[in-house]
This record gives sequence, C-alpha cells and structure tokens, in this order.
Amino acid sequence: MTTAPQPQPVAPKSERTAADDVFRAALRGMLLLLALVGVLGVGVGALVAGTPGVWGALIGVGLVLVFSGTTVLSMLRTSGASPSTMAAVVMGAWLGKIVVVIIVLAILRDMDFYSRGVLAVVVAVGVIGSALLDYRAVARGRVPYVEPVSQAVSQADGRSENGQP
Repeated sequence: MTTAPQPQPVAPKSERTAADDVFRAALRGMLLLLALVGVLGVGVGALVAGTPGVWGALIGVGLVLVFSGTTVLSMLRTSGASPSTMAAVVMGAWLGKIVVVIIVLAILRDMDFYSRGVLAVVVAVGVIGSALLDYRAVARGRVPYVEPVSQAVSQADGRSENGQP
C-alpha cells in the first residue's frame, strides 16, 4: 500500500527568500527612478509650462507610483503564498489600480491647472523605466528552482538533514 505524498512544510514568513530579494530590488529601483523622474519632471515641467508643468509632473509621478508600485508590493507581500493566492492578489491589485487610474484621469479630464503633455511624458518615462527595472531585477536575481527547506522546519517535521525520516 502506498501512502499519499506528504505536503512540504512552508518556511516561516520571517525568513527572506531569494524571490523577496528580487522584489525588494525592483521596489528600490522603482522608488529611485520615481524620485529622479519627479525631480527632473518638476524642473523641466516648470521650464516648459510653468506651474501647470509642475502639477503635471507631480500627478504623473503619483500615477506611476500607484500603477507600478502596487504590482511589486503585491508580489512582495505574497511571495510565500500559494500560486493561486498570489495570482488572486496580483489580479485584484491590477483591477484596483486600473480603476484608480481611470477615476483620476476622468476627474482631471476637464481641468486645466496641469500640463497634459508633461503628465504624459512623466507617465510614459516612469512606467517604461519601472518595467525595465523590474526586468533587470529579475534577470540579475539569483532565485533557485527549488527553495531549500530550513533546518528548523525539517527538524520540526521529524526529518534529518537529508530529508529522510
């Protein structure tokens, strides 16, 4: 008689995994990019369009932060969860950020206190730059195909170091 395979224990959430390091690198890169885009956008926006250019840059950075930041944060928060939980959180975050972006753009549609051109350029640079930084973090990340189970979890499960009971 064969027994059903035993589920593998999940490492405690306090332990950082290699995937967490990739998500943290992507988040750090995105925040640095947005700081740079914000400073440059405000400066160039002020030169090109005056006060409306400044507002366009600030609104653009805020939209990029919502749009790009929610994905990285949701991946970081669910990195130790099951694939279905991670997918549900990422899809929920995607739906939420799309709704927020549409609402903000609908509210701003008839207003003229900001420069639409500066807003568009800042959003384009921010989103494309963030996507490239996410790619770079994943490409440079050293994530193993199989995450080793910690010794503490193995001993609590009654296994020896080589996984044998």
